[in-house]
This record gives sequence, C-alpha cells and structure tokens, in this order.
Amino acid sequence: MALGASAAAMHDLRIETRSAVHNFKVEVMRSAEERARGLMHRKHLPKDQGMLFDFGGKVTARMWMKNTYIPLDMLFIREDGTISNIARDTVPHSTEVLSSDGYVRYVLEISAGLSRRLGVQPGDQVILPETRE
Repeated sequence: MALGASAAAMHDLRIETRSAVHNFKVEVMRSAEERARGLMHRKHLPKDQGMLFDFGGKVTARMWMKNTYIPLDMLFIREDGTISNIARDTVPHSTEVLSSDGYVRYVLEISAGLSRRLGVQPGDQVILPETRE
C-alpha cells in the first residue's frame, strides 16, 4: 500500500542540500502506537513520499526493520531540522537496532538509496511540515 492510500493525512516536507531542494509528501507518526507500526507490512513507497516519526522532544532514536518489507534510508533529524546522521540502505525484516548519533526529535524514512542519489548528507536542513495535529 502506498502512503497516500492510508487514512493518514499527507504533509509537505523539504530537504535542502548543498546543491538542491527536494520535496516530499510525508505521513507523520506521533503516538507510540503509530511510531511502532510505521511502514510495517507495506509493500511500496513512492520516491516522492516518506514517513516522519515525531518523538515530541529530544530522544536517542532507536529504529528497526522488523516486519518492514521496503528497504529504507533513515534520516535522524535534530529539533532544529538539521540531519544528525543517516542509516542508508536498511535491510528489510532486520531486527538490528539503528540509532541516532545523539539526541534527535525526528526520523524520516524514505526509499533506500534515495538519500545518496539526492546528495543528502548530515548537516543538511529538513524543513518540517506545518501540522496542527
């Protein structure tokens, strides 16, 4: 199921690299239940879409790929929108824990390999969605 096919609202998000701006539509996961479910059991993720996990404050984010069929890039994002670190080309169904380097507030999941193709690096800026949920 594509993200757009789910019941959740889609929000605009931008990643500003040193050479370009990249636009995405993202589904925002805020509750512990939503974050635990994430992209589990989905089979497709369009290149211009992603999932943003909002932890509501500074955390050491720990993610895994259990029950996730889609290989992903995980961008760990500080409260100010700067990318802390990136876990690239994650392995579907893996229970390996992927962690942020220090405190972050968000994790953005996009299709595997996309961050490399777009030239996204730690230190780049993410312009987060304006949401009122």
